[in-house]
Amino acid sequence: EVQLVESGGGLVQPGGSLRLSCASSGFTFVSYSISWVRQAPGEGLEWVSTVRRGGQLTYYAASVKGRFSISRDDAKATLSLQLNSLKAEDTAMYYCAKASAVSWADFEYWGQGIRVTVSS
Repeated sequence: EVQLVESGGGLVQPGGSLRLSCASSGFTFVSYSISWVRQAPGEGLEWVSTVRRGGQLTYYAASVKGRFSISRDDAKATLSLQLNSLKAEDTAMYYCAKASAVSWADFEYWGQGIRVTVSS
């Protein structure tokens, strides 16, 4: 059974930082691209970032580029997202998502999500 479990969210002031983690199990982590997707209150899903298998290629949404950094630890089957210079508009539920074998943008499995609130 594929499991993705996010952690590290919480309340942070504007300009602050957080580090999200996603622990995975039930599949061969090293073989798949993994992404972060978020959903702000009352809004739809927004893709945030992806790290391809192998870890050499990373992609970011324009809204977070230069502030967020994605990484993966294949030995620990863990995905991370470093969030810096946080803004109120980064407030959202953050989900890690495993890609299918077809495309890195085809999200096959999702975690339960972790809440990030940016507020003073």
